[in-house]
Amino acid sequence: MPYSAIVVGAGSHIAQAIIEQLNERDECQQIIAISRHQSFQHPKITALHCQYDERSIENICTELDFQFPVGKVFICQGILHQNELQPERKLESISAENMLTIFEANTVTPSLWLKYLAPHLKSNEPCKVALFSARIGSISDNLLGGWYSYRASKAALNMMVQTFSVELARRSKNVKLLAFHPGTTDTPLSKPFQRSVPEDKLFTPKFVATQLLSLLDKLEIDGKASYMDWNHQPITW
Repeated sequence: MPYSAIVVGAGSHIAQAIIEQLNERDECQQIIAISRHQSFQHPKITALHCQYDERSIENICTELDFQFPVGKVFICQGILHQNELQPERKLESISAENMLTIFEANTVTPSLWLKYLAPHLKSNEPCKVALFSARIGSISDNLLGGWYSYRASKAALNMMVQTFSVELARRSKNVKLLAFHPGTTDTPLSKPFQRSVPEDKLFTPKFVATQLLSLLDKLEIDGKASYMDWNHQPITW
């Protein structure tokens, strides 16, 4: 069945790898790639630019025009570090300004995208939505501490995904939500923290895109949110 796909945060390395692989799928006939500046040269791909404030997100979503039912959505946004902003290793490093920046990028903005995209997702065809979370957002798995704002923002995103899924199970029964942990991927986000990562656990964007797409293909529309990793293994919330 032909479908349209949406990729939010299309400027990221993983998102671009996802777009490349979607482009090769015959059943994916339309790709909406949303980013701040990224451009694409392919007739399947429509590039839209957005600054990610709520009004801009709403305006973009209001104007979306789909040729086919939306079958896959990827919300790839998030930050770990930015300029002077770094993960906090101790309590004294927490600052309100940095915490708000992290929460806006990792929790608020992805939630707004789902809010405004939701009217486009309901159809008679399956629609699978992946939001980029992280294993570090698991409350039950937190044995190391540190990285306060990043942990908390991803845990908050997980709660939003769970809560969205309860409502969508009533309103849009064709939608399946996934909180996805990509693992440590060789991108600018992880670059400062790669030194301690074993070579076989530092993944390419292409590998992560392949794993995510194959995972989405397997997931059933069951009215529940899933929290899973690159290896298709469930993570405890």
